[in-house]
Amino acid sequence: MERNSLRHVVDATEQALEMFSEGNIHRIPAGKRLYQFKITLKDIQPPIWRRIQVKDCSLDRLHEHIQTAMGWTNSHLHQFKIYDIVHGDPDLLCEGWQDESSPVNSLDTKVSTIIPENGKRIRFEYEYDFGDGWEHEVLFEGCLHARKGGRYPVCVEGERACPPEDVGGTSGYEEYLRAMADPEHEEHESFMKWLGPFDPEAFDAGAATRQIRRGLPDWRREEGFWTKMPELD
Repeated sequence: MERNSLRHVVDATEQALEMFSEGNIHRIPAGKRLYQFKITLKDIQPPIWRRIQVKDCSLDRLHEHIQTAMGWTNSHLHQFKIYDIVHGDPDLLCEGWQDESSPVNSLDTKVSTIIPENGKRIRFEYEYDFGDGWEHEVLFEGCLHARKGGRYPVCVEGERACPPEDVGGTSGYEEYLRAMADPEHEEHESFMKWLGPFDPEAFDAGAATRQIRRGLPDWRREEGFWTKMPELD
C-alpha cells in the first residue's frame, strides 16, 4: 500500500511539473508552493540520489532535509555553494574567513530567495564532511501545488544506500564495498565488526520520508551547545 501511495505521488508529481512548468511558478500561491529537488552524490556510480519535496524553509532546514533523506547523521560540517557564493552557519564555519568574506547565513536565507522568479531550473552544490568531502549536486526541478491533506516534506523516490559516515570519501567507500563483497579481503572482518552487514542497493522511500519528517535533534538549543556541535573537520 505504501509503495502504491508513493507511486501515486510520483505520477502526480510528473503531471504537476508539466502544468506548473518554467514561467508558471506564480500560478501557485506562496503558501501552497512546494519546491522539488533532486540531490545526487557526486563521483559515485551507479548514482546515489534522492528526490524530495519541501515547503519554503531556510537553507539550514533544507540541509536537515538533505541529511535525513540521504541517510547522513549531521556529524560533520556542511556548506552550500550557490552562484559561487558560500552559504552556511557562520558560527560553525568560523575558521579561515579572516581574509575573505564570511558565508551567507543559511539560517536566515529562504529557499524561495535563491530560486529564480520565473521558476527556472538551477543547480547548486552541497558539501558535507569537509574531511571525507561528500559533494552533492542539488537540482531544483520546479514548483508544485501542495496536495490537499498532503504531508510534507516527503522523499518521493531515490536509489541506493547512503555511504557510511567516516568511510573515507569516495575512494574509501569504493575500498569498503570491495572488502564487504569479498569475505577473504583483509579488511572484511574489521568492517563487519565496525558496522555489520551493508547492502549498497538498499533504499526505501517510505523510510526516508519518515526520517525526513522526524528531522534532526535541535542540538542548538541543547545545554552544552558548543560541545555537542557537529565535528569541526
